[in-house]
Amino acid sequence: MTNPNNYVLIMAGGVGSRFWPKSRNNYPKQFLDILGIGKSLLQLTYDRFLKLCPAENIFIVTNAQYEKIILQQLDGISASQLICEPSRNNTAPCIAYASFKLHGLNPEANVVVAPSDHFILYQDTFIEKVEQALKFTDKNEALVTLGITPTRPDTGYGYIKYENEAQNGVHKVIQFKEKPTLAKAKEFLAEGNYVWNAGIFIWKVRSLISALEKHCTIIHTLFEKGSSVYNTDQERAFIDKYYPTSPNISIDYAIMEQADNVYTIPAEFGWSDLGTWASLYEAAPKNTDNNVVASKQISLKDTTNSIIHINNDKLAVIRGLDNFIVVDEGNALLIYPKSQEQEIKEVVKEMSAAYGDGFI
Repeated sequence: MTNPNNYVLIMAGGVGSRFWPKSRNNYPKQFLDILGIGKSLLQLTYDRFLKLCPAENIFIVTNAQYEKIILQQLDGISASQLICEPSRNNTAPCIAYASFKLHGLNPEANVVVAPSDHFILYQDTFIEKVEQALKFTDKNEALVTLGITPTRPDTGYGYIKYENEAQNGVHKVIQFKEKPTLAKAKEFLAEGNYVWNAGIFIWKVRSLISALEKHCTIIHTLFEKGSSVYNTDQERAFIDKYYPTSPNISIDYAIMEQADNVYTIPAEFGWSDLGTWASLYEAAPKNTDNNVVASKQISLKDTTNSIIHINNDKLAVIRGLDNFIVVDEGNALLIYPKSQEQEIKEVVKEMSAAYGDGFI
């Protein structure tokens, strides 16, 4: 039975430029069936959290331009459950806005904040860990993050160092670490008390609002002004006026790296942030040549270790590629070495400047 005080905030406002050209500004990756299983990443995330709380307790934090897409994709979600940012100001302002709004609905709300575009293989284990965190935050004024037990010395993630001593599997956080060098990442794994920062948070709304008041006064003051209008007809006008004036800052910088009541639960539930084509390649099933192929009309020869997404209305013939990304989508074609895909985001910016946002 789900707990009526459990709430979920699904973050679904990103552009996903590293998944260009599949992910576009007007239809980013969280709304795509990027895994080829008949559901978008947002739909998979929503379904996952229905095990935790009733549909009416799930709110989607997004940009106003995606409202229609979300309502089309999610059965059981109403327009009143969409928390729409009028501008993209990073995660701290949108989480602050959502927290004040939820506090107005239920001051006892115990909230999970999670991205809409992550892949989780072991759903039941994930829900168990979230429930463990919710029990802890229900009894303690704590800010909890689910930490992913590292499987390799990855330099693409931030790390969290935690105390070895635990309360029922919940560890006090010592320090947040920026994305490390390879040598540092190897040191972290050898020490054994580090996890990857997955950006999945659990707290009571009043604990988060208290942390904002203490550590990020400018955001707290701005959104507290609207306490009398949240969940009323005046809310939209207030947010449209004041939200764009909020500072562009992440919740990590604003709160998590400063607060002294931050905890983590190390977990392993088959997680990937699906932040890049290479991470999708790692998560997706592969054929005998170690390729990930999403295309119904394709001839591949001497092609290995590649990820290939070709529209089904197009015939593709590919030969002689190894370790490449090939993506054909609409008015754009990407052919790029998988080992150099970190450049794609910058290339997209250059293309936008040269040819206009219609390609982006």
